[in-house]
Formats: sequence, structure tokens, C-alpha cells
Amino acid sequence: MNRISEQYIRTREQQERLSKAGELASIFAARAEVHDRDGSFPFDNFADLREAGFYKLTIPKKHGGDEISLYELVQVQERLAYGDGSTALSFGWHLGQMLHFGSTDKWNPKIFAELCRSVAENGAMINTFASEAASGSPSRGGKPGSIAVPVSGGWRISGRKTFSTLSPILDQFVVTAYLEEEACIGSFLVKRGDGIKLVETWDTLGMRATGSHDMILEDVFVPHEMRLADSGIDDGGGWLLHIPACYLGIAMAARDFALDFARAYKPGQMKESIASLPSVQQSIGEMEVELRTARCLLYDTADRWDRQADSRSSMKPELGLAKYVATNHAIKVVDIAMRIVGGASLSRKLPLERYYRDVRAGLHNPPMDNSVISLLAAAALAE
Repeated sequence: MNRISEQYIRTREQQERLSKAGELASIFAARAEVHDRDGSFPFDNFADLREAGFYKLTIPKKHGGDEISLYELVQVQERLAYGDGSTALSFGWHLGQMLHFGSTDKWNPKIFAELCRSVAENGAMINTFASEAASGSPSRGGKPGSIAVPVSGGWRISGRKTFSTLSPILDQFVVTAYLEEEACIGSFLVKRGDGIKLVETWDTLGMRATGSHDMILEDVFVPHEMRLADSGIDDGGGWLLHIPACYLGIAMAARDFALDFARAYKPGQMKESIASLPSVQQSIGEMEVELRTARCLLYDTADRWDRQADSRSSMKPELGLAKYVATNHAIKVVDIAMRIVGGASLSRKLPLERYYRDVRAGLHNPPMDNSVISLLAAAALAE
């Protein structure tokens, strides 16, 4: 238990699960360069995740799942991202949303049970497509341009969604749409079929293999019972901690690469490796400060969310802070790691430049930095 990656493992069950996740991460790492270069979706990685039984990790036990906690979800995400950030981030949306749906009771029990069964038995996955080019991130409160029109037996939905992560592999997904007659935003479970078109627009600096293309819906019929309830339990959005866990996993990989490099590299006539240099040790220590601080806060916050179910709705400032600290510290860790390795860190032959590109995507995942700071300020002023 002297490795930093083992620091927050509490039980034998967690150890066994993370050992399996570590094996998958090693496989994903070997494929990551190709998927990153091509911008291709890692179907092979998801086949391995399904074979390992990971699709059902956050499904309630009564529906055939493992019902892992948020704390354990953070563990899995961090370990998978150590191998490939794109795979971990996209997979985290599925795991996180299944945890969220199960903890909020926003679904019709029968429909939710069917969804869980399709995941556990048939290898289905889920994500919510809410972002749009005109309205931006839903976390900022924009009204979707997608429209749901009531018709006999259900709804007709038309619109275009951006950042539709996992879109190449999903047979069903949740979309948000505006209901003019009710003057509100509704969420609907949509099955892939006629009227739905995937447009492969995803070509980005980082997280290139998440398959976050555009999804177009043209007059798609959705049965009445497939509308999610607007009510339900407020869980504070704890499930979103799958995001910072992913970026800390990338930072961990960058840290370990830099440590291995520092131990082995002996330039010129040096008798010892550069790990013996005070300046390099200073940089390593700075990486540890950033990484250990962020992980401590992230795991403590996840643990509190698990233990204090009645307080989840009031934890939004702490949950946002955990994401803010983890993401920004992860970026610093990768930056320091590249400084230790030097100019070679820019080479496409090494993974550091991919870590650098991928980790910056965290700044654009919800909640964004300025939203977190505003939330913290409001909480302080309200005391």
C-alpha cells in the first residue's frame, strides 16, 4: 500500500475491482495513440469493458447491477483514465448517469428497471444529450432549441445536439427539448431509429476518441411514458465527480511517466540520473502537492456524498470545489511532468503530449470554473 494509487483502497472487493480496471487500463493505453491520432471511437475498449462486467457497476443490485458507491466510481474512473482519458471520460457519463438515475427516482420505475435490465443483460449504455450550438452548455441554464410537440400517444421531437459523447455506440439516449405549451424543458428517453442522424463533427485538440459528434433528430416520435419526471430527489449532482476523477487519472499517468524518466535519464557525463538533481526533486515535490491535495479533496467529498444522503442537495459548493481543484491541479501536474522530461515531452511518440491535450478538456466540462467560484461566493454570503 506504499503506492499513491493504492492510497484510498479500503476493501478487498475494491482492490479486486481496481486490479481488473488496471488490466483494462494497460490494454487501453496500448491503443490510445491510434485512436487519438485517427479520432476514432474505441469500440474495442468498450467491448472489453462490457466483457469485464463494468457496464453494470452503478446499476442497483435489485436490477442486476453491482451498485457501487460514488467513492468507488471515482476509484474506477481514475484507474481507467490512467490508461486512456477519452475512454474513461466517455464511459464515465454512462456510469455516472446510471448512478444519478438510480438515486433521484426521476424515472418511471418500470422504465428504469427495463433500462437497467438492458444494460446488465444486453450491454446497453446511456447518456444525456443536452448541449446545443446556440444555447451552449445546459449547466449554464440555456433553453434548448430542440422542440417537443405533443401528439397522439406521445411527442414529436426535432433538434440538433452537440457534444453527444458515446453517440457512435448508443442505441438509446436521453435528450432535452423545450415544451412550448408547458413553457418548460423536458427530458425524454429516445430509441435510435428513423429520424435520427449522427453527423461526425468531433475533431478536437484533446479527448479525440470520445465520439462526441452531433446528433440530429427530425420529427422523432417518443411515446408518452418515455418522458422523465421533472420531480425527484435532488442529489446535488454528485455523479459528476466522474469527471474530475478522470483528469486526476491522466495526471497520475503523467506523474508516473515523469518519475520513470527522471530515474532513468542520465544526460552527458552524469553519474546519476536527473532524479538526483535538487531542481528535479523540487518539481517532483510540486507535482505531489498538487496531486495529493486534489485526490484528498475528491475522495473525501465522494465519501461524504455517500454517507450523508440527506445532505446531498446542499453539497453543490463542495462538489463543484472538488471538480475545480482536481481539474486545475491535474493540469499543473501534467505541465510539471513535461518540464521534467523537457523537449522530448512534445514528441508524438510519447504519451505526455496527449495527456497535455486531454487534461485541458476538463476546463470545459461542468461545472465550469467561474460557475463554481460564483456558487462558493453565494454560499459564503448566505451564511
